[in-house]
Amino acid sequence: MHLGNGYGTHGAWRMPWVDPTSYTSFDAKVRHAQAAERGKLQFLFLPDGPSYVADVDNEPPHYNLDVMLTLAAVARETSRIGLVATGSTTFNEPFNLARQFKALDVMSHGRAGWNAVTSSGEDVAANYGKRVPARPERYARAHESIQLVQALWGSWGRDAWVHDQASGQFARGDEVVPINLSGEFVASRGPLYIPPSEQGQPIIFQAGGGGNGLELAGRYASGVVGATFSIEDARSQRAAIREAAERAGRDPDEVKFFAGLMTTIADDKRSGLDRRIKLTEHTFAQRIPYLGQMLGLHLDPARLDEPLTQEQLAAASPSPRDPRSALALKVAREGWNLRDILAHGVIDYHPVIAGPPVEAADHMQEWFEAEAVDGFWVSPDVYDDGIDAFVDGVIPILQDRGLFHREYEGTTLRDHLGVPAQYGLDPRIAG
Repeated sequence: MHLGNGYGTHGAWRMPWVDPTSYTSFDAKVRHAQAAERGKLQFLFLPDGPSYVADVDNEPPHYNLDVMLTLAAVARETSRIGLVATGSTTFNEPFNLARQFKALDVMSHGRAGWNAVTSSGEDVAANYGKRVPARPERYARAHESIQLVQALWGSWGRDAWVHDQASGQFARGDEVVPINLSGEFVASRGPLYIPPSEQGQPIIFQAGGGGNGLELAGRYASGVVGATFSIEDARSQRAAIREAAERAGRDPDEVKFFAGLMTTIADDKRSGLDRRIKLTEHTFAQRIPYLGQMLGLHLDPARLDEPLTQEQLAAASPSPRDPRSALALKVAREGWNLRDILAHGVIDYHPVIAGPPVEAADHMQEWFEAEAVDGFWVSPDVYDDGIDAFVDGVIPILQDRGLFHREYEGTTLRDHLGVPAQYGLDPRIAG
């Protein structure tokens, strides 16, 4: 099983043991990364907007100050954990992406990954003075951009760096050459002036969806982060990604599929739910109407401490438009009140485990052994103590069950994920 580490619940800043200014603290990000590395997690994964998306009266903005600066700080204070950041192909030029990610790869001694995504939000586009292009155009540009970036990564020859002080030769100039590639949307002359890292070049991740995202992942990605709420759906998504990789002429085992998982690790179920209530109850009044839509019911926000009546349960049915609805109805039928139903995370963007470490381990084992996932992207509720709770509570159980490694087997992200060597364009794709 492979594990990545995400980010925490937005209500975490109000917890009394949390520094409320940690949104701007790179020291805090480093501390959290070191905890994940202590647990031998294979990588950190940082999403990115970049946009002002938040109820800033009550919450910090949803994204990191700057994903590349954050991972640069983390790279200097860690030695093994992989460092994956999101970079949009829609509003970034390939040369800039190639330079930033390969520099991070060199700085971290071969631990960098690029989550290559397209941007679909008009709020993001407005920050660049543009409109969001149509989906076909966004993905056509993404294909061109990834190929350009990989070509630029390989434009400094693998063995070009001589650095021979005695002879005075720094590099073999005939092996550092322009790429001169031009497409419909992007172009670059090159070369990129950065030698290879210990893993050669960064690894590609993908976190998009739909048919276009699937094709992008199948052609280029070594890691795919998905949003899925059931074993059946996860198995279907993983199979589709593997089939897309085969269509692109790749070995499907080269692509690892990660499902999201949000954790609140506590001594028991009740303590876990109470912690989540403390974190998220300020959203409950707004979420109750949506929960009602999921169940086909009218729910009263004033009756948070009451379970659904027998009449309501008899009339309830899961919404076909929201894949989380079946779980919401299952939790409701167990007799929990509305406050506890919401605390179970039935409206969160990934499955939620709130309770003792063994519950998280059981969930992960069940999905992994069902071949629904290759691993998980784990988002603890409160970073300040949530990542330690996961590392100290869940990881030892997975290790004792033979599901997770006890030590890093290599030094690079390519080693951690078992990704084949690659430098420059994948020759299977370049044609």
